[in-house]
Amino acid sequence: MSDVLDLARDLIARPSVTPDDAGCQALIAERLRRAGFACESLRYGEVDNLWATHGSGAPVLVLLGHTDVVPPGPREAWASDPFAPEVRDGMLYGRGAADMKGSVAAFAIAAERFAAAHPHHPGTLALLLTSDEEGDAIDGVRRVAQTFRERGQRIDWCITGEPSSTEKLGDLLRVGRRGSLSGTLTVKGVQGHVAYPHKARNPIHLSAPALAELAARHWDDGYESFPPTSLQISNLHAGTGANNVIPGELRVLFNLRYNPHWDAPRLEAEIAALLDRHRLDHELRWHRSGEPFYTPEGRLREVARQVLATFAGAPPEESTGGGTSDARFIAPLGAQCIEVGPVNASIHQVDEHVRVADLEALPDLYLALIEGLLA
Repeated sequence: MSDVLDLARDLIARPSVTPDDAGCQALIAERLRRAGFACESLRYGEVDNLWATHGSGAPVLVLLGHTDVVPPGPREAWASDPFAPEVRDGMLYGRGAADMKGSVAAFAIAAERFAAAHPHHPGTLALLLTSDEEGDAIDGVRRVAQTFRERGQRIDWCITGEPSSTEKLGDLLRVGRRGSLSGTLTVKGVQGHVAYPHKARNPIHLSAPALAELAARHWDDGYESFPPTSLQISNLHAGTGANNVIPGELRVLFNLRYNPHWDAPRLEAEIAALLDRHRLDHELRWHRSGEPFYTPEGRLREVARQVLATFAGAPPEESTGGGTSDARFIAPLGAQCIEVGPVNASIHQVDEHVRVADLEALPDLYLALIEGLLA
């Protein structure tokens, strides 16, 4: 087996369901120390974070990844144990194979090779790993970024190893992400018997016009390569379970994915004003997952475009689609961020897998990116 396949299997075998790292970062740190990296453990609460650096000064290139995984779900639904990695028909199966222990293993191998080939390279090559990407994302890269601000730690470029490819390795280059803002709306009414509606106030009926307006609103027409901002209502809950009781309260969960036309405070103000206009007796709580970020044309995109075209056989699609990633916490530090990783077809699914051929190509891909920026 190849070095990267061996390391990926070792990582997958550690059941690091978020926020448990299960020793993955210690394994990586041990390897990187032998390669000449300085390694610092940053533990906040139950979350492990690893900051490993080689070289000094600017420019600073960060390889960003996570060692935690989502729960596997029912073990009996898997063809093999999700934490007993297995190669079948050219695929490596196991929880985290694609998201993103394969990329983490490839990062480590590429970093080792780069340090050996360029021991006196300009600038700093860094690896940042967290065990809180798939969970609350509070004490992971979000908290590390706060520490970096306090220290004055500079970051010029960041490559996140999220599984970004669609059909073949390198066919998509992620150059930004939308922001994510979640709201919890509680609308108060008066509970009563359905036969006596005049003695009650139905919060579902009262809320319906406001929710319809929210759902139908056209927020914008998109921004450069970003799609239009969208709002989705994801959950409604009211009532006692009986069909003859008017509920006394309605709870609504919704989420906005937004482009750089907006920021969280402006969206919150717009929605609060809409609800006030409908004169609802309500409470509204917000969770800001992260603001949008976008990497304009420049050295990072140019190098990435050339490298990915070599591996994929054609220039990559350059996209800002998908969900969120930890790059949303690094971009506000002034860093330009891209995401490059394996095919994402099976992430978070039963029988998650990655092509062995893609996995074995990943260290060379990441090494080419590093050398294009630092060598």
